[in-house]
Amino acid sequence: MISDPRHIRISDYNYPLPDERIAKFPIARRDHSKLLIYRHGEVSDDVFYHLPDHLPSGALMVFNNTKVIQARMHFRKVNASGEHKGALIEVFLLEPAEPSDYELMFQTTGHCAWYCLVGNLKKWKEGSLTREIEIKGQKVVVSATRGPIHGTSHRIDFSWDGDLSFAELIDAMGELPIPPYLNRETQESDKTTYQTVYSKIKGSVAAPTAGLHFTPEVLADLDAHGIEREELTLHVGAGTFKPVKSEEIEGHEMHTEYISVRRDTIRKLIAHHGQAIAVGTTSVRTLESLYYMGLKVMQNPDLSEEQLHVSQWEPYGISNAVTAVTALESLLSWMDAHDLDVLHSSTQIIIAPGYDYKIVKMLVTNFHQPQSTLLLLVSAFVKGDWHKIYDYALAHDFRFLSYGDSSLLIP
Repeated sequence: MISDPRHIRISDYNYPLPDERIAKFPIARRDHSKLLIYRHGEVSDDVFYHLPDHLPSGALMVFNNTKVIQARMHFRKVNASGEHKGALIEVFLLEPAEPSDYELMFQTTGHCAWYCLVGNLKKWKEGSLTREIEIKGQKVVVSATRGPIHGTSHRIDFSWDGDLSFAELIDAMGELPIPPYLNRETQESDKTTYQTVYSKIKGSVAAPTAGLHFTPEVLADLDAHGIEREELTLHVGAGTFKPVKSEEIEGHEMHTEYISVRRDTIRKLIAHHGQAIAVGTTSVRTLESLYYMGLKVMQNPDLSEEQLHVSQWEPYGISNAVTAVTALESLLSWMDAHDLDVLHSSTQIIIAPGYDYKIVKMLVTNFHQPQSTLLLLVSAFVKGDWHKIYDYALAHDFRFLSYGDSSLLIP
């Protein structure tokens, strides 16, 4: 049985992070970032492009291939003179409402709806907002209409003329949403540097930043070292930046994130004895959620994909004597029975000290904000030894957060 972490005090996961240690921009060459190595309690450092030298041949490394979308859209209200020079309203795309499937959403033409955060909401009391943009030489009028509140977000219905897809629309009028703690405007260079080189599947509003250090050369070197690579998809939500405001983490509600995992990836995990090296906390949350999805279908093989959703506290306080391989084999059999090549579901899992990792055995990750759920995840992984890692990083001029340096954690 896993102990209940609900009463962990978030103030115990604080550390001093001077603003000058937050990397505002990436270094010129992604794979020349610093690499902290934590191996069985010992800390050292290297450069990132040497990562393959520190990994065991034959291991399986799992990457999140999500792609960041240009999720920040701006509209101006019409003033008394009928000009679009009124209040600036920001509409921030969070997750698809209609159609709810990410792939269908980006292909849709003419109309769609998203759940969004709205900036300067008090200035948008009623009516639709419109904006005219030029795409491929044609003028396109885009309108946004407020719908009902959905949790902490609003449903926003978009409509536009022409036969453009929504993907083309946001590529033309959207802005890449870099993290708020960078305290700067998005620049043209961010369109490249804030995407992993292996990003494929559109849907995230934040990058899986552990992957930003990889280059084609490092990926080729992993292959040369006999390290197998697999990809899955977790679309990172804005909730990844949501601060923990409650004294105890019981009061913090984790955001739901949507995942898709191919049958072949689960097969590969089974072939590797249910063990993986995760690139980033998003890969961790996906891989560990697969274990609990496997437990669910063992108990009830008639569940739908939607019902496989892993809720925030689900992994805690239940018997987890089932091996990772058994859970994954059960999930694979369930997929076969439902004739699924790709599993589409969601997770709200919180990984905090007291959590017993089932699949992830090594972790590549950046350095996270004080008092964040991501720091809790790291602490759980290194059995509470996070202070040693972060003290070393602060003392040795490591750069922090999304555009910062990297670490390889081997508990």
